[in-house]
Amino acid sequence: MDNKLLNRINCPQDLKKLSAEELELLAAELRQEVLTVVSENGGHLASNLGVVELTLALHSVYDSPADKIIWDVGHQCYIHKLLTGRRREFSTLRRFGGLSGFPKTAESPHDIAETGHSSTSISVAMGMAIARDLNRDNYSVVAVIGDGSLGGGMALEALNCVGSQKLDLTIILNDNEMSISRNVGGLSSYFSRVRTDPKYTRLSEDLKFLLQKIPAVGDSVYRAAERVKSSIKYLLVRGMLFEELGFTYLGPIDGHNIEALQKILRRAKSYRGPVLIHVVTKKGKGYGPAEAQPAKFHGVSAFDAKTGAVPLASRTYTDVFSDTICALAEKDPRIVAITAAMPEGTGLSKFASKYPGRFFDVGIAEQHAVTMAAGMARAGYRPVVAIYSTFLQRAYDQIVHDVCLANLPVVFAIDRAGIVGADGETHQGIFDIAMLRHIPNMTIMMPKDFTELRAMLDLCLKHKGPVALRYPRGSASSLPVALSGAPLAVGKGEVLRDGKDLAILGMGPTLVSALQAQAQLHSQGISAAVINLRFAKPLDQELIEKYARRCGRLITIEEHVLDGGLGSAVLEACSARGITPATKLLGIKDWFVPHGEPQQLRELCNLAAADIVAAARELMSRGKIHDRENKA
Repeated sequence: MDNKLLNRINCPQDLKKLSAEELELLAAELRQEVLTVVSENGGHLASNLGVVELTLALHSVYDSPADKIIWDVGHQCYIHKLLTGRRREFSTLRRFGGLSGFPKTAESPHDIAETGHSSTSISVAMGMAIARDLNRDNYSVVAVIGDGSLGGGMALEALNCVGSQKLDLTIILNDNEMSISRNVGGLSSYFSRVRTDPKYTRLSEDLKFLLQKIPAVGDSVYRAAERVKSSIKYLLVRGMLFEELGFTYLGPIDGHNIEALQKILRRAKSYRGPVLIHVVTKKGKGYGPAEAQPAKFHGVSAFDAKTGAVPLASRTYTDVFSDTICALAEKDPRIVAITAAMPEGTGLSKFASKYPGRFFDVGIAEQHAVTMAAGMARAGYRPVVAIYSTFLQRAYDQIVHDVCLANLPVVFAIDRAGIVGADGETHQGIFDIAMLRHIPNMTIMMPKDFTELRAMLDLCLKHKGPVALRYPRGSASSLPVALSGAPLAVGKGEVLRDGKDLAILGMGPTLVSALQAQAQLHSQGISAAVINLRFAKPLDQELIEKYARRCGRLITIEEHVLDGGLGSAVLEACSARGITPATKLLGIKDWFVPHGEPQQLRELCNLAAADIVAAARELMSRGKIHDRENKA
């Protein structure tokens, strides 16, 4: 398609020059552009196709960036990016050095806040509305949030607070459920049209005035009429919850009717106090495969845009986790599985199908998921809470207070641990070891391959306290080494390659680079040991001490921040035993890792085999540093 209209849109102001017919044509062009780029680069397709008309309406009514439009989660911001001066760069979406797949303030003044986690938009909007009023500025604040995100605790807290403060701001509830029942939807639409018409307010006041003029009868008749009206609203109008919280509720509105959306947005701008507009959209709108399978095309790798066929992916750690927990649950009826709105992403869909009575999707509510698991563990069950590393951050207090303090046997299956790639800063799983390692009673482990993942999950479910099993996104690389044969036991590592000059310590997928480096060092006459620590807590202190004393040189490598990570743990262990080997810690420095292909990012973070070789040569040039005991 020749994007003639899209080529004329360099900023949101250009939309105001277009007719209704032209906006409809532009919507089609935008859908095609998103489909083309996402089919090549991967990304969030269904959600973006569903907000085309809504985004056009928002930018044609409001004046961004003077007016503030805040996108919850942010994975539905592609149309927003195309309309705010980033059309020419859109082909770089999610590629290293290109546009982020989420709002990013460094990219554009139209991106008001970095959003990659759910349920934050209303809080950001409230903060900006308060700041606006304190500064006596004059601009609109709009938060766009999905129906799933609205169920998050933070969003509900913000709703409660916004209503009580009577702030002037607008919340767009993007309801992208596949359908709404006709009877409720039709009646709600009718009442919405009545209540949003300015004539309704005047009519209501006139009715009250006339009825109250009737002696003795007027007040009672009016009160009765009001009671009947309120009862009907409670029964039939879905917006009453929001009305009771202090919002003016408008909707539901067809989220694919640009003119209707523009009218309701303009009306909302004229109101004082908080307004909630209920917009109904269809995920995947305009692309048959995405409409039919919105979950499949929520976040997708590159695919065939003509057929919707997605290439078969290699077997992943998530797949192995899925099969293993199902097999273990067949033998142990105490095993239950919990996820926070990610049954497919965490691999629990299969468990849900096989054991529906033992599967619990709590929605976008990680805090609730963790504390609910604590309650189940107290009653004798073995809950497995499967959550992405980056989202587990949201439940830190619950892990400490509700699980670890009581030493409860809750298993945290931490998916997407380490570098995840194209989703970027908000999704990299590089903080969980530091977050969990210092909590009493917590055990942390990571498998080097699929076989070790199976064994570790079995071990987790037999463990008597809280345990975190972290594993990476994607498939397992083939390790160029036979299994050591060392049995899996809590706090015990294994030697994959022996050596006498230095030791490389790691766990998980970093061992692939470690073994590659070991082979290169061997060819250069340097004898390097490679140790799979397996556990970040408790550490195998005896194994670490043995090689620290033998070699006098240690290298640690991890896809994790250095501060508080595995390398820090190794240094603490050496210090506790009075050992001071020459050390080199390879990991992620004090920054947020951007988006890009995982291998690109590993090289950027100096985690490739070549970086280990360089670190080893540097250590060899220093000479051995003997431990304190020998010096004494």
